[in-house]
Amino acid sequence: MYKFRTMTNEVQENGEPLPDEKRLTRFGKFLRSTSLDELPELWNILKGDMSIIGPRPLLVEYLPLYNEQQKQRHNVRPGLTGLAQVSGRNLISWQEKFELDVKYVRNISFKQDLLIFF
Repeated sequence: MYKFRTMTNEVQENGEPLPDEKRLTRFGKFLRSTSLDELPELWNILKGDMSIIGPRPLLVEYLPLYNEQQKQRHNVRPGLTGLAQVSGRNLISWQEKFELDVKYVRNISFKQDLLIFF
């Protein structure tokens, strides 16, 4: 997947990454605040690796942490935006995001995609 890098790889003395707010570059903050950091994902959509609407892709390292229900989010292509993003983005918990992703997968329809898009 193509993405702009908006954060540095800086780590603490123990090797743990610094908090996001410390690793976020000034240009990265601008890209994120304007959602321009999503532009490279258009290439992923054109290539057919992503859809415009669908569950947001997460890092592969998280795969072993999913329960059986949460794994259902992988039954469709990941999307640039999805039900969880239009339902609260960062204001909702990870549990709620997963529930919304699974709800989307179980009820996928063109009408729902249009509602999410607009």
